Amino acid sequence: ALKWLSDNNIEFTSIDLKSQWPSKQEMREYIEKSALPLKKHFNTSGVQYKALELSKKLPLMSEEGALDILTSDGMLVKRPLLIADDLVLVGFKEEEWEKQLL
Repeated sequence: ALKWLSDNNIEFTSIDLKSQWPSKQEMREYIEKSALPLKKHFNTSGVQYKALELSKKLPLMSEEGALDILTSDGMLVKRPLLIADDLVLVGFKEEEWEKQLL
């Protein structure tokens, strides 16, 4: 994703979500701007997600409970997370990024 942004001359600021994860309020805004369900913002292939057995627990949780867990550890957030004024893209899908950014 970083190479793609550079190759397409798109200015960006990189933030390491592992050490600086979004607050609950920021995550709410990102979810709204992305137009994706909350569960799409989880890093489902991550070690932490699997260790917490979230695939079993999330379907039984309230949205607020799931948001609490998502914002408790940056490793649970699906990356990359591209945040612009009116847009949030979750994960790197080149076609989607081209459509939205070029």
